[in-house]
Parts: sequence; structure tokens; C-alpha cells
Amino acid sequence: MVSMTTSALPPTIAVVSAAEADAAVADVLRALAGPDATAKADQLEAVRAVVSQRRRTLVVQATGWGKSLVYQAAALASRRAGGGPALVVSPLLALMRDQVDAASRAGLTAVTLNSSNIEDWRDIEARLLADEVDLLLVSPERLANPRFEATVLETLLPRLGLLVVDEAHCISDWGFDFRPDYQRLTRVMAARPDLPVLATTATANARVTEDVAAQLGGDTVVLRGPLSRASLSLAVLPGLGMLQRYAWVAQALAILPGSGIVYALTVAEAERLSAFLASTGLAVDAYTGRMETADRERVEGRLRRNEVKAVVATSALGMGYDKPDLGFVIHVGSPASPVAYYQQVGRAGRAIDQASAVLLPAESDEAVWEYFATANTPTEATARALLDALVTAESPMSVPALEQATGQRRSRVEGLLKVLAVDGATARVAAGWVSTGELWEFDGPKYSRLIAARRTEADLMRSYARGAGCLMGFLRTALDDVTDDSGRCGRCSVCTGHLPGDLATEVSVEAVESARIFCRGQDVTIDARQLWPTGLADRRGRIGVDLMPAPGRALAFADDPGWADILGPLFGAQATPVGVGDELMAGVVALLGRWAKVWGTRPVAVVPIPSISRPELIADLATQIGVVGRLPVIHALRAVGTPPAAGLASKARVEAIAARLSVDPNTVLPDGPILLVDDYASSGWTLTVAAALLRAAGSPTVLPLVLHRRPG
Repeated sequence: MVSMTTSALPPTIAVVSAAEADAAVADVLRALAGPDATAKADQLEAVRAVVSQRRRTLVVQATGWGKSLVYQAAALASRRAGGGPALVVSPLLALMRDQVDAASRAGLTAVTLNSSNIEDWRDIEARLLADEVDLLLVSPERLANPRFEATVLETLLPRLGLLVVDEAHCISDWGFDFRPDYQRLTRVMAARPDLPVLATTATANARVTEDVAAQLGGDTVVLRGPLSRASLSLAVLPGLGMLQRYAWVAQALAILPGSGIVYALTVAEAERLSAFLASTGLAVDAYTGRMETADRERVEGRLRRNEVKAVVATSALGMGYDKPDLGFVIHVGSPASPVAYYQQVGRAGRAIDQASAVLLPAESDEAVWEYFATANTPTEATARALLDALVTAESPMSVPALEQATGQRRSRVEGLLKVLAVDGATARVAAGWVSTGELWEFDGPKYSRLIAARRTEADLMRSYARGAGCLMGFLRTALDDVTDDSGRCGRCSVCTGHLPGDLATEVSVEAVESARIFCRGQDVTIDARQLWPTGLADRRGRIGVDLMPAPGRALAFADDPGWADILGPLFGAQATPVGVGDELMAGVVALLGRWAKVWGTRPVAVVPIPSISRPELIADLATQIGVVGRLPVIHALRAVGTPPAAGLASKARVEAIAARLSVDPNTVLPDGPILLVDDYASSGWTLTVAAALLRAAGSPTVLPLVLHRRPG
């Protein structure tokens, strides 16, 4: 590891005249936009404020306005005058890659430290020591990394010449994409009160703007411009069913000019919709946060070069992705707020005269909005349980250990740790997490206000989605836009009465049926779990191959449009005792037929998992499979008590399932593969425990089969 010292670095804050600041703006503009490009007045004012007046500055301007040009010019002017390097905090790898490239073209030496280039860290740290780097880009999560803090930040911080907070709405509790790690920047700013700071965002309403400005400091310069986009033609098309939305997107992509992005709310939806569109002959790629960095870079590049008609993406492809000629953005399902929606549609029409943004609201939107209104806000009980576990621990605790100790799901534990770390109550060290011993009080009124604000935003989105008024007007209201325009935009589907271009409002019966056939033909694999949860008394470490089930199958995953209309009533809160039904059973038979091609050895029996909630459904499913496959149905499993409650962490869930399930000692299992049948699988632990019991009782192979696979 390179040992960095401050003696090799130059004086930190440069003296830059207004003329030198303007010259840097002009040079960056020429490099990035050509010799005829002209700076905007606010761009010049922002650079002067930061490097000449040394003021902390917040720039709130529309996507495509040129906010990155401002920090590149500010860094260039500062470095020319002998100032220290700039630290740029950006939220996404895609954004960093674009910014490194743009900064290099502007004459700056830019590097990034992130999880995708760990092998380069030593070299980058050496270059920082040698003062060979003008811009260092990191994610806010990197600030929480003990290694980064010890080897880079503590040494670099005294010599910084500029701090840039990109997508600064993330620093605010009230921002649509609040990230607790961003608030670590307040400590950086407090440690260097002399440090010029530039914060930028395109998606901040008045409340977020005021909050971010307050966190920057009382003397912050705020430069806020109009956020509405004349090039965007907004449209909503409510009332389509799930399969109709798939068919409509395929129809639209065939006639929309240029290339664009189709947004979906979940990873499963993005992958499923992408596969359907590809099956119709369209050139599309999927893009989600679960993809490897190299795969994401490949997809970004293909879209930028117009090698695909569209990328079907989650919000992972959003902030900072730069394609000035993006021709359209389609949303299949509504984001949680109009501000989040504007952030995504703002990718389109940046350097072209006309771009389309179409929203297809979904039936599940209301549930999604309520989830996002409450999911990231801690409760006092869960926070106290986590703190108590850390306080009583003799050594740092890992996230899995805290999951076990608190009974909370891992994602919930990770979110709570970040919130408590920002409040100073917890800290991440090399070996895990510890309590700092600082007094912590739960701010109930704050979180109540936050949830209320989220629900207010959802009300606006609800009105937008049903086309209750001028669409651009709704976005201007949500963003507290300063545009002096209280009338109708004259461009959106509400103002004009029709969709952009030649887009139709209906889809054919044949197109919808094609989407249904495709979706019903997609197999859902249930991968076997590999490890028992930490802390179990009699099940530890890896699940032995002699106890593990084979990869299973589900008829549908999440809100699968091929089966939602049938599975919804079966699994809804008001579900009545019913059997499988002919249409659903036909789907199961077709699934078994496809699955049979990879079985090797045909199953010799069907074993249902006992159910309290849907005994008729599971009994009918097992019986009909037995009849079709001419297989005996063996009730080998017994169950006592009630199923485990929803929301339990893995350890508690497995303990509850193991206490409930057992193999009937009078059962003789046949020598051959068994189909293990249940109604649905979420965490997968019921199937895992049941399979282990059957394998221990002598079954050589267990093949899990469920109707519905739920995210878990």
C-alpha cells in the first residue's frame, strides 16, 4: 500500500480571477461542444462563485443544461492556478464512466475508485500522491469504506481544492432517491470549512433545494433555472392490462424514431419484457443493477451507438447516463413520485428537437407507491433492537450476525445501519459494525413528516397517471419549477388529445394473445439454497448435497402477466377455497413437459407440502399431477402448528419451519425422484427444509414445484 503524505501535494485552495474562471469555461466548452459553443450566464456565474468567490454553490438545472461542464471548468481553473485536486461524489458507475471520459476530453486527468477497478487502486493512490490526478470520482458508499477512509480520504482531504456533490438531491431526506451515505459529506464539509463546494442536481423541488443548501452552509449560492423541457412530448395511456402493455410497447417500438429506454419497476419485469420484445424480432437489451459491470458497460455502449432499438431497464440506468439524442422513454408502471419520473424522462430529447415520453400506468402502482413511502424509514423498535445487539456484542458484528440477532431481514438491517451511521450511532470497521456509544434518539416526527411527504407525491403521481391535467404542468408543480408559465404546455397528450406521432391507443387481440403465449411459456427456475442460516443449533454451514433439492420450477414469478389474472384471485387476501382449475392445470402440464427434457429420471411420486392457508389448492394440484403423470400421491410430510410469520429473518424462519414439519414415520418413500409440490415459494426455506427431510428419509432426488415464485 502506498503511504500518502501531504508534503508532496500543492497548496489546497487556489486564487482564481473571474477572467480565469471564464477562460476555463470557454476551453471546456470548445473541447466538448465545438468552437461555436457559447456558455450560459448561470454556468459562468456558478464557476465564478465556486473558484473566484470560493462560495459553496448549489446548481439546480434541467438535465442536459451542462452541470458537469460547470464542475469540470471549476476544476480546470483551480488546477491551472495551482489548487489541489477535486473530489467528485457521484451515485452510479454509469455516471462515473461518462464523466471520466468527458473530463479527459476537457483536458483533465480523471480517475475513479470503485468496486469494478479494485486492481487499479494502488496505482491510482500512487498517482494521487504524485499530484497527477485532477479529478477523483467516487460513490457515496465508498466514503463509508474503512479502507478508503484510512488510505485515501484522510490524507487527501487536507489537500482538496474542490468538492463536487453530483445528484445532490440524494443528500436530502426529502429527495426521491435519498441515500444515507451521501450525508457523510457533511462531515467532510465540516472538517474543511474553507473548501469550495459545488452541488448539482436536475431533480429538486423547493423543499429539497432548501434542505441541500442548508446542509452546504448558510452562505450557499443557489442557482435555479427552469426545469421544464420544450423538446419532450409527454403522454399517458391508462387502462391497459398487463399483457396489453407488453403488446403496446412492441407496437410502439416498431414505429418510434431513434432509440430509447423502456423503464420497468422491477428486475423481473425488465428481464421478462426484454425477452418478450426480443422474441418479436426487436433489437433490445435488458439492464438492471444485478448485472456485472462489464455487461452494463456493454449495454450502455450499444444504446449510445444506436445498435439497439431500446434498453429495457430498471432505475439502475438513470442518473448521469449521457445520450443526447435519446429519442424516447416509455414507462411500464409508474415510479413512486413525479420527481423520480421526471429524472428518468429527462434522459430524452437533450440534443434533439422532439422526443416522446409515454407512461403506461400499472395495476400494482398503488402498492409500489405505499411501499416506497415507508420502506426506507426506520421504526424505533427495529433501530433499538439493532443498537442493543451492537452494544452488548464483544466484537464487531457482521450483517448476517445482526440479521440473526435482531430477526430482521438483511436488506432492512443494511438500511438501518446506514441511517444509524449517519446519525453517529454506529460505525463500520474492517471486521464489521460496532456501536459508537453515542446517544441516539429516534426522531419520530421527522419520519412521520417524511412518510406524509411521500404520500403527497404519490397523490400527484396518481393524478398524473390518470391524465387529470396538463402533464408538464403536473411535473412543474412537483418540481416547484420557476418557469413563468401557468398555462397548458400544448404538447402533452392531455393538451393535444392524442399520443405523440402515430402511436396508437389500442392493441390488437392477436398481439395480446402473442404476449400471453410468450409469458406462459417462460420457465421459472428455483435454485437450491447452498447454506444454512448462521446460528442454527443443528444445521450449520453448507447444506450437504445429500440433503439438497434439485433445481425446481415455478409456473410464474412475481406479477407475471401471463398468469396474474388467474393467480391473483387464488392468492389474494379474499381468496376462497378452490382447486387449480383447467387453465392453470394446463399450464402446469405444459411446464412439466418442458421440465421433463432435463430430468434424466422421471419422478415416481408426488409429495404435497401440508398447508393451512390453501389445503384445497395444494391437494387438487397434487392429485391432478398424479392423474396426468400416473404417479401416486404420497402424504409423507406432516405439519403441526402455524406457519412462520411474514418478515422473519432466515434463522428464525428455518427454526419455525423445522419445528413444524416432519416426515411421517410410517411412510415408505419410493426409490426414485419425488415431485415436491407447494402453492408458492418466497424465501425458499420451506422447500429447502422439506427436501432435506425427504432426502434424509431416503429419497434420492427431490424436485420442487410451485405455482408462484415470489421475490424473497
